[in-house]
Amino acid sequence: MSVDYAPTLVAILFGIGFSCFFMALAVFLGPKRPDPEKLSPFECGSDPIGSPRVRFSVKFYQVAILFLIFDIESAFLYPWAALYRRLSCLGTVSGTQCLGTVTAFGFVEMLVFIGTLVVALAYVWRKRAIGWG
Repeated sequence: MSVDYAPTLVAILFGIGFSCFFMALAVFLGPKRPDPEKLSPFECGSDPIGSPRVRFSVKFYQVAILFLIFDIESAFLYPWAALYRRLSCLGTVSGTQCLGTVTAFGFVEMLVFIGTLVVALAYVWRKRAIGWG
């Protein structure tokens, strides 16, 4: 079993070694001419305003995490859509046709998933964790 993973392990080790080698080359052989202009923070060509160590509101992180959670939903829709015909067929699938009985399993499965997310969204909206106001 471990022999099956040997090429993957070799590729990962090669990639890590390759990146470390070139990183070391850049550190030791690269030009080092620091000046105030290079060391200043860059903000789209504008001079920095205020301190870079400003505390963000908890609401910012809350909205960011909620965005990620509800954005991942779309990532789960693609594999479901690709396998929908296979999920809804009790027999074999030949090309685009189901050769057995068609069931609602694939559709109901996604309805449960979307329903759970709608309930979660309603809860978050009710608690005013997101919204304009």
